[in-house]
Amino acid sequence: MKDVRIIGTGRWIPKNQLTNDDLSSLVDTSDEWIRTRTGIQTRYVSTEENTSHLAAKAAQRAIQSAGLSPKDIDLIIVATMTPDGAMPSTACLVQKYLEAENAFCFDLSAACSGFVYALATATQFLQADFYNTALVIGAEALSKVIDWEDRNTCVLFGDGAGAVVLQKSKKKGIETFYLGADGKGDELLQCPGLPLQDPFAKEKQRIYPVEGILPALTMKGKEVFQFALTIVPACIQRILHQGRYDLTDIHHIVLHQANIRILEGVARKMQIPKEKFYSNINQYGNTSAASIPIALDEMREQNLLKEGEKVILVGFGGGLTWGAVLLTW
Repeated sequence: MKDVRIIGTGRWIPKNQLTNDDLSSLVDTSDEWIRTRTGIQTRYVSTEENTSHLAAKAAQRAIQSAGLSPKDIDLIIVATMTPDGAMPSTACLVQKYLEAENAFCFDLSAACSGFVYALATATQFLQADFYNTALVIGAEALSKVIDWEDRNTCVLFGDGAGAVVLQKSKKKGIETFYLGADGKGDELLQCPGLPLQDPFAKEKQRIYPVEGILPALTMKGKEVFQFALTIVPACIQRILHQGRYDLTDIHHIVLHQANIRILEGVARKMQIPKEKFYSNINQYGNTSAASIPIALDEMREQNLLKEGEKVILVGFGGGLTWGAVLLTW
């Protein structure tokens, strides 16, 4: 099997920062309440850029980091649950903005696990030996689907995008991955779309809580928290077994940035030093599919990732979905 490795990273964050104090003017909450329960201090909300714009700007930086041209890209996958629209795909819009005319493009929907799913998918396209270079992006404009009167969700999420460039290589890179899903947990995290309202429908579906108000993201927080504390250790153990490694071989673990209590709970449950986990949730909140690639770009920029180091990425979220990737940097 051919080796595929990450050769470039990039991120893009909108300019409009929201502090916890800003949110306390919208809902009954406080900086202390949010920080102590989530670890979040700020998040960013887009006021002008849609998901495709965020994705394209992160992608430009990743391509530049890799020392390539947009025309070198053979494949673009955008992992998102907040696309610009049903069609064209956000990935096609990114291709247009980048002028990456040689790439084929599609979106992938797996919520907060989306980037890991997309990374595994792109890896297989390259390993099949039909393509050489792929651009994998996690991008979200979650502010579009937030109920800004629901303090249980509006304090958690932020907008942003992260991207990586993958390329076939003679050096070891993506070593193994594990993906999973449980559709029976669909009601724990959901964001409804358009209902059946055609003239032939026997009964019109109404998913809007208030006439004229678009559907918003809903979450059963306690259940999602327990799901994460169960599935993340299972993902780590599974990926270690597949790669035939031990925890002592791993230099960094990058979890989807959902809640600092999840990170701390996993570290405690698995007796892993907290220092092995990278966290930036205090700055960005939960950016869904964008959180892991944003973290990777920060780590590269801060020179935290050394060549040859082993890294585990773990995503988990709506679907329910989960996934892990073990790679050599």
